[in-house]
Amino acid sequence: MASSVKSVVPAADLQSFTEYLAGCKRIVALLGAGISASSGLPTFRGAGGLWRSHDATSLATPEAFDETPGLVWQFYSYRRHMALQAGPNKAHYALAELSRRNEDFITLSQNVDGLSQRANHPSKQLYLLHGTLFTVKCTNFYCNYSEDNYTDPIVPALEIPKKSSGLNPSATDKTGKEASKAITEALDETSTEVDISDASNPIATVNTKDLPQCPECKDGLLRPGVVWFGEPLPEKTLKAVDKWIAAGPIDLCLVIGTSARIWPAAGYVHEARSQGARVAVCNMDPNDTPGELHYGDWFFQGDAGVIVPEILKSVIGEI
Repeated sequence: MASSVKSVVPAADLQSFTEYLAGCKRIVALLGAGISASSGLPTFRGAGGLWRSHDATSLATPEAFDETPGLVWQFYSYRRHMALQAGPNKAHYALAELSRRNEDFITLSQNVDGLSQRANHPSKQLYLLHGTLFTVKCTNFYCNYSEDNYTDPIVPALEIPKKSSGLNPSATDKTGKEASKAITEALDETSTEVDISDASNPIATVNTKDLPQCPECKDGLLRPGVVWFGEPLPEKTLKAVDKWIAAGPIDLCLVIGTSARIWPAAGYVHEARSQGARVAVCNMDPNDTPGELHYGDWFFQGDAGVIVPEILKSVIGEI
């Protein structure tokens, strides 16, 4: 459903931001699910965050994977499929371009959808705080196998089923015209995927042996390379971000598609401020801000896919 919020940057705000941006060197961007909403991706978080009859967050745990690996993989395979059906929007491309033009710009993403990567965002300036759907890793404690994998479906058993009502040729027409029509309609219908996120559509139980298996140890199941509830964030990533933040003054903190009120996001905004940064927020809801905005900060209300390229245009050009 399209939003009624107009994604128009007030001229005075755009001018003051553009003037400030011209003098910025060290910039950090913090991304949340709102930047991918412009690409049409569901978030599965917050109110209504159900997948079939399950609270989607209840599937994002090591315990759920241990108990029902087939169901958890169906959920994540669906998310992988949806992410691959979508594409990066202009906000992803704008941030990727800013990275190429400014080596002192880093992006901290809370998203697992792979859209920043597919926008060719320089990997050395992109930190994935929650991992990604498109890394898979072995669950065997003694195996460190991990790989990037964009195959959809990752295994045949996880393919999204197709709708088909079968053939219904006419019982009276003998010319073949009605039969041809029935075949055409049936073929058209088989190209339509079943919405397996809807609990009213039955799905088959997937056996563990048909789930992604580790090709290295031959013993462990592969799992999505995302950070589940109850798991620590990637230590190497956190250390690299902390080192960058501590390296000196920060001029600007961009907060895009997230309220940044939960750790570590909230902490990064606070740290950026302590290093001198002004904050610019881009969100649909004016209440989605990382605490109280300070004098000299900006709030741009609307679609990130429209606003982010607009406010960065003076530096990156037209996207």
